[in-house]
Amino acid sequence: MMDRMKTKIINIDENDNINLIKDTILKGDLVAFPTETVYGLGADGLNVQAVKKIFEVKGRPQNNPIILHVCDYDMVKTLTVEDMEKIKKVGDVFWPGPLTLVVKRSTLVPDIITGGLDTVAIRMPSNKIALDIIKSTNRPIAAPSANISGRPSPTDAITCFEDLNGKIEYIVEGGKTEIGLESTVLDISEEIPSVLRPGKVTLEDLQPILPNVEIDKGIIEKGKTPKSPGQLYKHYSPKADSYLVKGDFLEKERKIKDFILNHPDKKISLMVTSDLKDRLKEENYEIFDLGCREDLDRIGSLLFRGLRNLDKIGSDIILIEEFKEEGLGLAIMNRLKKTTSNKHI
Repeated sequence: MMDRMKTKIINIDENDNINLIKDTILKGDLVAFPTETVYGLGADGLNVQAVKKIFEVKGRPQNNPIILHVCDYDMVKTLTVEDMEKIKKVGDVFWPGPLTLVVKRSTLVPDIITGGLDTVAIRMPSNKIALDIIKSTNRPIAAPSANISGRPSPTDAITCFEDLNGKIEYIVEGGKTEIGLESTVLDISEEIPSVLRPGKVTLEDLQPILPNVEIDKGIIEKGKTPKSPGQLYKHYSPKADSYLVKGDFLEKERKIKDFILNHPDKKISLMVTSDLKDRLKEENYEIFDLGCREDLDRIGSLLFRGLRNLDKIGSDIILIEEFKEEGLGLAIMNRLKKTTSNKHI
């Protein structure tokens, strides 16, 4: 499996490639493909040996559960003993889409998928290519992000290729992902629903349907252990050292200029919004523009791309503007805190 192979980027709508992808997955091999969030590294979620390859290729810790991607409720029913009405209450609003539900698992789900837990994470993606692949195989597809563990998640096929070239046979071309942040993970297996990983579907989006929903304290409070094993690991890290820039607008400008002045021997790059960029553009360093500060959807979609781009130019240090932890800003800051190991200036 780990021998070097030739990795191809293919279009699924050409030359009967949907059947090629289906056959590759059903024989137990891996395929990278787009979803609306990030690209996923897919395997037959009921084939233990195939799922093992995901852990091997990514270098992923074995106790980190993997999300199963489905195409309809009939597939969901086979994977859980949870009350389907409970699932549909949320799923009918947010599926297909960027929301993962954690529910009580059925005996059909292999332990390797759940990290030995009694729950399983399930998502119904909205991306047409992803749905077509799931439908063609008629299997739940195990698919964490299609990158080496710890690196920023891939939002296009070329980024998948950079991490996975020689490790898998096929990457399905699907352009740039729409959202750019992994799905919200919502645990509905207990009496009080809990957001285990913030994402595009925000707490505010969930509250009209689940008034008692809360954010797992382990991802917002120091000293608390996250419920989700995946939140314990280092994620989204560029090769460069990285720091959050905190404070009000003028403080951020001052801190960035002082930091650069005090590190003349380092190649320092910035990842900031347009307003801050305009105040710094006369300085001699690379700036990745995240766009308007109020457009959190755009900022979220560019986050991982920016980290990858600034790595490619050989940055020693990346300074990243912080955001308010509310709405989608909570998901953005969740990623950035992990990117920087919560180091800040």
